[in-house]
Amino acid sequence: MSDPTVEMSSKELAELITDYLEGALPAAERQRLEEHMRGCPGCQTYLEQMQQTIRTIGRLSEETIPPVAREQLLQVFRGWKKK
Repeated sequence: MSDPTVEMSSKELAELITDYLEGALPAAERQRLEEHMRGCPGCQTYLEQMQQTIRTIGRLSEETIPPVAREQLLQVFRGWKKK
């Protein structure tokens, strides 16, 4: 675990944002992340974008995705781990 007295970087925030949104960060990490966001407009925007993405994806179903787009997404995800 990181030292709660050390300032968080934007890169570190990006790595922890999923755990933050899922409520899975320890209290000290959550506090560091929230302190960083208070002074970093870029990370505030990143958090808002992630929240919007989650809301949008929550409304999607396989049937609502056009077949061509579905195949493109599957190809991207298949190649993701290979990089």
